[in-house]
Amino acid sequence: MTRWPAPTRCKKRLSKDIGTSRAAAIQRKLIFHTIAVAKSLREKGCLEIQLAVEGIGNKKISRWASSLGIAQARCQGKGNLGLKMKRQLVLAQRKKNFFSKNYSEIIFIGTDVPDLCKSDISSAISSLTKSEIVIGPAEDGGYWLIGFSGNIISKVFSWPFAGIHWGSDSVLKETLRKANAKGVKYELIHRKSDVDKLSDLGFWCY
Repeated sequence: MTRWPAPTRCKKRLSKDIGTSRAAAIQRKLIFHTIAVAKSLREKGCLEIQLAVEGIGNKKISRWASSLGIAQARCQGKGNLGLKMKRQLVLAQRKKNFFSKNYSEIIFIGTDVPDLCKSDISSAISSLTKSEIVIGPAEDGGYWLIGFSGNIISKVFSWPFAGIHWGSDSVLKETLRKANAKGVKYELIHRKSDVDKLSDLGFWCY
């Protein structure tokens, strides 16, 4: 899931520190990096890639995704982050299971993690063989990855997407509290920093 990497359409907090053009350039680099990591695993038959974009329409999304070598892409749609993720999950499973009742694992990855690597995604995939949910905690109190096993997706559920203060430093705590209340087995993988503001860039050159 990502935003269209154009000035004023992405990285608004970072834009305040370094300007809209430079912030958009960083967003583009992060997107290309994330997709490159995902494609390297796709080549091994480990996953399929779907791109969900905010900031442009479906026709432009399709053209852009095609230029990136991605066949499946769509608009994120309206609402907060939880609603957008739930929408993408429902659409992905509806398409996947049109002719089948088998449910596949789905992993959401943001495009804000500079040091994302293949082992991170592989760890998430492996975790879903043992747990119903996998989460990659972010240093800012949110998460950079969340994945759902086929077992939990087969049920009607909305609790991971509702009642969360999205964009706050309590997103992870609230999500885990809900999981514990529901008796859902989850696993946490590597904690990482995502890029939202100037101090997050660290060694990353812009």
